[in-house]
Amino acid sequence: MSTAILRSLLDYLYGTLSISNMRWVGEHLIEQANKKEKEQLRPYTMQEIDNMLDEAEAAFEAGEYLTNDEVFDHHKETVAV
Repeated sequence: MSTAILRSLLDYLYGTLSISNMRWVGEHLIEQANKKEKEQLRPYTMQEIDNMLDEAEAAFEAGEYLTNDEVFDHHKETVAV
């Protein structure tokens, strides 16, 4: 959205909202922005990747994995529900 459009919207809100409504809108916009910011993906560090690989390798060696057939069967069950 262009700055001019945002400025027009802001000017409109300034002219039409009461002080308490301005606070309400502002608080909700900040809350929503914080939620969206937390949802954004961040890149993993090399240490995090190494740790995930170590955990996956240990689980595989312990026999904690699913076969292809088990994965597809589970997928069919969840899609059918």
